Amino acid sequence: MLAREIEERLKKFIQDPNVTVIVRAFIGPPDRQVRIIGEATDPISIPYRDHMSLLDVMIATKGLTKYASGNRSLIVRTLPNGKRLSIRVRINDLIKDGDIGQNIEMAPGDTLIIPQSWF
Repeated sequence: MLAREIEERLKKFIQDPNVTVIVRAFIGPPDRQVRIIGEATDPISIPYRDHMSLLDVMIATKGLTKYASGNRSLIVRTLPNGKRLSIRVRINDLIKDGDIGQNIEMAPGDTLIIPQSWF
């Protein structure tokens, strides 16, 4: 539909325009995103996928900065009743030690907060 609309507008300037639209990125609505803030190498919002895990999120953000305190991280999850649940996660243990018990499943709308280390 967008390509056809652009073609119509271009007809004033170009004879028989042919337009193709390619979607390069899609994040989705806020309730279907996972947000990563703080000391991630690339803090971003990513679209939620079924059975997405904490490790999937860390791969998408390219890991932790050198100032991150990964073992003090929190996942903030909004429950259906509107209350917020804070889940402590130990990202350093997951990434560096392979503690797969820290690889919890993410939920749509989750926010992962990675604090800075105290020096």
